[in-house]
Amino acid sequence: MSGSALATALAVAAGLAGSVQIAIMSRLGERIGVLQALGFATLLTAVLSFVLLLVARRSVAGYAKALHQPWWMLLGGVMGALIIFTITYAGPRIGVAATVGILIAGQLVMGAAIDRWGLFGSQRIALHWPRLVGILLLAAGSALSLRK
Repeated sequence: MSGSALATALAVAAGLAGSVQIAIMSRLGERIGVLQALGFATLLTAVLSFVLLLVARRSVAGYAKALHQPWWMLLGGVMGALIIFTITYAGPRIGVAATVGILIAGQLVMGAAIDRWGLFGSQRIALHWPRLVGILLLAAGSALSLRK
């Protein structure tokens, strides 16, 4: 499997997992509290990632390397915590489909901005009208998904 085919397959799997994650974290947050669910999910992710790093690389030197990177590169973990908190809170209040739609619409808007201006060291990719139409359609679908 080529690198781009694997990347595409992983993106699809992550998209599917994201919806399942919203449903599961919604229930966990209702049972134990949103912040407690966030803490548990973050701890479990940290432990699994640590073990995976040890198994795959036989070292945890990557942690030390991460601490020597520019501060803004370390914000990925903060963004992850914000996402987990939000899906845990929003899922039971507006539904899984609406949460997914709004999350994806927000990601697409920010992704287009990052591409357009080459933010965070990304390659600059022009924002042509088909991409704009796609973003607008997804935003409209997200808004419609809020209706119960």
